[in-house]
Amino acid sequence: MSDLDRERPTTYDPLPPATEEEEVAALEPPPQTEVEELRPRKRSWNPIERLTSKLPRGWRIAIDWALTIVGAIAIVLVVKQWVVNPYRIPSSSMEPTLHCARPGNGCLARFSDRVLANRFVYHLRSPKRGEIIVFKTPPAAQEKCGAGGTFVKRLIGLPGETVVEKSGIIYIGGRRLIEPYVKPDRRDDRSGTWPVPKGSYFFMGDNRQQSCDSRDWGSVPRKNIIGQVFAVYWPPNRMGFR
Repeated sequence: MSDLDRERPTTYDPLPPATEEEEVAALEPPPQTEVEELRPRKRSWNPIERLTSKLPRGWRIAIDWALTIVGAIAIVLVVKQWVVNPYRIPSSSMEPTLHCARPGNGCLARFSDRVLANRFVYHLRSPKRGEIIVFKTPPAAQEKCGAGGTFVKRLIGLPGETVVEKSGIIYIGGRRLIEPYVKPDRRDDRSGTWPVPKGSYFFMGDNRQQSCDSRDWGSVPRKNIIGQVFAVYWPPNRMGFR
C-alpha cells in the first residue's frame, strides 16, 4: 500500500434525514421522574390533636365536634352566670315601663317582656338610684307578697338614706324625688317612713298601686343584687334599651 492510500480519510455513509415526528420529539424536554419531596412534619401545639393523632379519622372528627359543642355550652353558661342573664317579667309591678302578659292583673301586653340584666356592671361600681335592677328578695317577701325569689324593681333609696312617702309622693332627705317613670294614674295614696340600713337598698315598682316592694318587706342587702336591666329583647315590637 502506498503512502497516499494510507493518508486518504475514511468515508462513511450519510445518516438518513430525521422524520417530522423525531424532530418534534427532539424539541420536547425529557420526561421528569416524579420524586416524593420529604418534608419534616409540623408538630401540633393542640393537645387534643396530639392525643388523637393515632385514632382513625372518623373518631378524630367525632371527638372534635363533641369538644366544640361542649365548649360552646360552657361559654354560654359562663356568660349567663357572670355577664348577661335573661329574665321574664311576670307581674304588673313595673307597668308601663316593663310589660307583663294578659290576662294577668294589670298587664298591658299580649306577651311578657323578656329583659337582659348585666351581671358584671356592679362588680365595677355601686348601684345608682333610678336603675332597674334584678335582685333576690329577702325571706319576708314570700310572706308579704305571696311570692319570693327573683324580682325586678327600680332602685329608690341608697344605703344610709331615709325614704319617706306622703300620699304617694316620695321624698329623700326632705326633697321630693322626681320620678318621670311613674305615671300619675299608677301612684297610690300610701304614706310611711323607711330608713335604709347601710349596705342595703330600697326598691319600688313603677306601678305603685300594684307593687309589693321594699315598703312591704324591707330593704335588700347588697349581696342579693344580681344585675342591672339594660334591654328588652322580646317581643320584637318592644326591643330596645331601658
